[in-house]
Amino acid sequence: MAEVAADVSTLPTTCTASESKPTTEPQQEPAPQPQVSEPSLPEPAINGDIQHVNVAENNSTLHHLPSKLLDDEGQSVSKPDVEQALKSEPDAQEVERTKKRQSILTRTLWTFIMIGGFVALLLMGHVYMIMLAMLCQTIVYREVTALFSLKSHAPESGEIENKGKKDPWSKTLNWYFFAVTNYFLYGESIIYYFKHVIFSDGQLLPFATNHRIISFTLYTIGFVGFVMSLRRGFLKQQFGLFCWVHMSLLLIVVSGHFIVNNILEGMIWFWVPASLVICNDIFAYVWGMSVGRTPLIKLSPKKTVEGFVGAFWSTLLFSVFWGSYFMRFNYMICPVHDLGVSAWSNVQCTPNPVFVWKVWQIWSPLAAFLSRLLGRSVTAIPYAPYQLHLLVFAVFASLVAPFGGFFASGFKRAFNIKDFGHSIPGHGGMTDRMDCQFLMGVFTYVYYSSLIREHHVSVGSILQMIVSGLTVDEQLELMKDLRKYMQGQGITIV
Repeated sequence: MAEVAADVSTLPTTCTASESKPTTEPQQEPAPQPQVSEPSLPEPAINGDIQHVNVAENNSTLHHLPSKLLDDEGQSVSKPDVEQALKSEPDAQEVERTKKRQSILTRTLWTFIMIGGFVALLLMGHVYMIMLAMLCQTIVYREVTALFSLKSHAPESGEIENKGKKDPWSKTLNWYFFAVTNYFLYGESIIYYFKHVIFSDGQLLPFATNHRIISFTLYTIGFVGFVMSLRRGFLKQQFGLFCWVHMSLLLIVVSGHFIVNNILEGMIWFWVPASLVICNDIFAYVWGMSVGRTPLIKLSPKKTVEGFVGAFWSTLLFSVFWGSYFMRFNYMICPVHDLGVSAWSNVQCTPNPVFVWKVWQIWSPLAAFLSRLLGRSVTAIPYAPYQLHLLVFAVFASLVAPFGGFFASGFKRAFNIKDFGHSIPGHGGMTDRMDCQFLMGVFTYVYYSSLIREHHVSVGSILQMIVSGLTVDEQLELMKDLRKYMQGQGITIV
């Protein structure tokens, strides 16, 4: 009896005896019976979906569940069959948990694949890292520019004849400006870092001396082509795409150019800052999952103040140990002079002064206190200036670089998308992974070139001045005077 009461308690309290399907022939009234009759049942749902049975609730008498149900065709369905059908319905929560586990597994797998591939390219040499940076910026550019499509806009003037025609602003000029910008920026880098090769080779000399005018001419051709492609009915969309492309070139290609320059200045100026951004993101996730309670910013609801602060201090501590380890290797700290070197090559160079260890003499009262506290003499602390710069990089990676991610989150909300693409399984698009790296790469290059780089005369810079600033007669006169000077120093020139 308890089981019957439990079943009845789950049923609605209203029922009508006329819910059966109407027929063309009149039906006779059933004969009255002394006992309480079972109420008529609504039709079970089609395709195996089972509806709840409505039973009229009597104040004094409980209605027993019928042992059989009828389907749409009048066939009997036993109660065990109904219970089995209810049990076979998919559990939405279980499906969601399965999808989440699969997503975490895919994300973790591709995380290790990316880390392994990244480290392998790092060991193989600078040229492979440059190719990786260019590949990433190309994918990001494709994902961002793909968000703006003229096909989603109707002609502004409502001209009927334009409907259904091919988009007048094709992808050709889009990628043309991308190629021209890369030609200009990377040409500048090649000339600057390999001037000792460029200006000593007669075949490459015209490229070096006329690089900027060639780049401007190519850009002008693209600009004229854009103006020639303008069509009535699409003007607003065409100019919008023109601005969109140039904004993408500024934020993506120029930033990628600075990242490549960091690689050429020394692998450590690319590897360590990029690692700090990645580790800060990991620390923020760990701290946020552990103690995170207070939302940080509305654009990223999962970010917490506790995760942000915890990641800041963790990244500061991590940066000193991480950077101090890699500054021991010449392969990491030496600027590029030969693109054929790898981690197994014998790289030699005069290190930048920031990598040279120094000794800081502790203030005498403080030294006495530390000696008494530690039980041994402590009068000086060894350090490298690079460690102080590491703290600056860690502060930027923790407090400023995450706003590149917030910017990307707002960008996605503006276009009502979850990810920029599906380039990396489990991670979304390449833009979702590179949003903070672009900002960090630009800061590293500006900081390094302003405060760390040594500005001294090199053979390449002197050769560039001679080739571009002296006539042939002046160059011959310089060679004669230089030969005379070398002979005066006792150096024989063959």
